Amino acid sequence: MSRIGREAITVPAGVTVTVGENNRVTVKGPNGELTQQLCPLMTIENKDGVLHVTRPNDEPETRSLHGLTRSLLNNMVVGVTTGFSRALEINGVGYRAAKEGNKLVMNLGYSHQVIVEETADIKIDVPAPNQIIIKGSDKQKVGQFAADVRNKRPPEPYKGKGIKYVEEHIRRIEGKTGAK
Repeated sequence: MSRIGREAITVPAGVTVTVGENNRVTVKGPNGELTQQLCPLMTIENKDGVLHVTRPNDEPETRSLHGLTRSLLNNMVVGVTTGFSRALEINGVGYRAAKEGNKLVMNLGYSHQVIVEETADIKIDVPAPNQIIIKGSDKQKVGQFAADVRNKRPPEPYKGKGIKYVEEHIRRIEGKTGAK
């Protein structure tokens, strides 16, 4: 049995979980509403504010989908209660970010400014000129948006200039040595 799939998900107060036909799950909470089509092979039961995911058999495909279904369901519950965030850090001389209205304006060493707009479910916060925090209720969308912002100027290995995740470590490469 999957160790992740076996764990129960406790639904906090103020959150409603609705399981429709073919496991179309809708989760409503203080941070919004998320809807996702989960694997129709799994059985999702909501008993007294506790969600359980069970699988029909022990075939390899259903075993692998068991933990995935439970993780996706848990991410939806966590997303509508506390939300998710990714922190980015900008390194480089003259590299900085600022928020103007609902747009993120970045100076990244190009001849032009790089502008990224917030979406309806993604919020951007700039606490310092070299920090960007991306927040939202959908874990997948937050991660994808952070990856898109990072790809505007990925960190390079020689000086470490660019946009990187806060927890990311850049492996530095030593440049060429002078001729003797």
